[in-house]
Amino acid sequence: MSTKRDIIEQLEKNYLFAVIRGKSFQDAFEIAKASYEGGIKNIEVTFTTPNADKTIEKLSEYFGDTDMVIGAGTVIDDITARIAILAGANFIVSPNFSPSVSEICNRYTIPYLPGCGTVTEIANAMATGVEIAKIFPGGILGAGFIKDVHGPIPNIELMPSGGVNLENMDTWVNNGAWAVGIGSALTKDITSDDYTSVTTIAQKFSDKLKEIRSNN
Repeated sequence: MSTKRDIIEQLEKNYLFAVIRGKSFQDAFEIAKASYEGGIKNIEVTFTTPNADKTIEKLSEYFGDTDMVIGAGTVIDDITARIAILAGANFIVSPNFSPSVSEICNRYTIPYLPGCGTVTEIANAMATGVEIAKIFPGGILGAGFIKDVHGPIPNIELMPSGGVNLENMDTWVNNGAWAVGIGSALTKDITSDDYTSVTTIAQKFSDKLKEIRSNN
């Protein structure tokens, strides 16, 4: 993927994002690998993970010829954004909107998905070239927020992060979510160094998405 548009199209096709907060860079790599095996192909390695850039670099090498799209999350400044991009990140996610992060992402033609909780934040982000905003915290704002925003601002794509689970994912999808981020639900059953539970849970989310789409 060489352009912002190519990346966005693949992210939308993959739809599900695994938001990964590893205990170490190797732990994050294993969670990402298990998520991909279960069908979640957008991988967001958060910078709360120790040596997150090493995880991104390793994933880029290991999955370079696949449809996995690797990005960085919890990026709150332009320096971290550049480190992530140079390590191989194809998209950047923040818990907040940062004009300086948006600028660096535009410079490298990388999609920037800032966390926004108000229409003003979304409009400010759009003014810098943002095409997709992360609805955060999704569990507080709720799925109806997407329809409310799309009334006056239909040309912004919105992705919830936080508060998405198997029981409510259909509500998010049916309210127009461009994609959904899945975090702690993926890793809640990990025991020791066994990551098979991550694959199992990822598969459940993948199957649920297919079910929702077949009913629409």
